[in-house]
Amino acid sequence: MITIKIRNVGNSLGLVLPKELIARLRVSRGDTLFVQETVDGIRLTPYDPEFQQQMDVAKMVMREDRDALRALSK
Repeated sequence: MITIKIRNVGNSLGLVLPKELIARLRVSRGDTLFVQETVDGIRLTPYDPEFQQQMDVAKMVMREDRDALRALSK
């Protein structure tokens, strides 16, 4: 288990992520992390869950309307 302390950063509070966690998340300085509240607690991820939902819908439309999309591409 990794523990993280909340620290003062100017007039705000912040978290310092250990190198091990940064490597596991595959992020670096300037990247955006997304926080989701789940029934089990908080989930921290580098992937935008809203964008993922949009991509899932797009894949479904492309699969269902494959013939129409193919005709439109000609």
